[in-house]
Amino acid sequence: MITQKMKYALKALLVLADEAAKDSPEPLTIEQIARRSGTPKRFLEHILLEVRNAGVIASTRGRSGGYTLIKKPREVSISELLRLIDGPIAPLPCLSRRAYQRCEDCVDEATCRIRKVFAEVFWSYLVIIESLTLEDMLRSAEVSDQVLGA
Repeated sequence: MITQKMKYALKALLVLADEAAKDSPEPLTIEQIARRSGTPKRFLEHILLEVRNAGVIASTRGRSGGYTLIKKPREVSISELLRLIDGPIAPLPCLSRRAYQRCEDCVDEATCRIRKVFAEVFWSYLVIIESLTLEDMLRSAEVSDQVLGA
């Protein structure tokens, strides 16, 4: 499961991506992002700082300041955001590529049946999640709107 923090990050990025797609996009304040995304403002500041430090968004100070998306939505990897916000996404530490750790109680990874079963499931999940971008999320919202007649 993704955390609530990750959901807030995705909601904020979707708001910033919607703004970036406008003819005359403007930086959005935390208050504007919170209102448009339905996200509590008190959580957003820390989340947006993490995403900014990762180079996905930029912040501008001053009266007309705020946050803007600086990467194209197709360049914003959902799996990278998951790792940034939630940490490793592997179900077992011995399956993680970036945070690998041998399981404390493991005698032999090569014959571990738990590892083998979860590896199959995880690799299938990984193929899908690694291919997703913010653009896919924007597109899925457009498709939903068309289906619902919005």
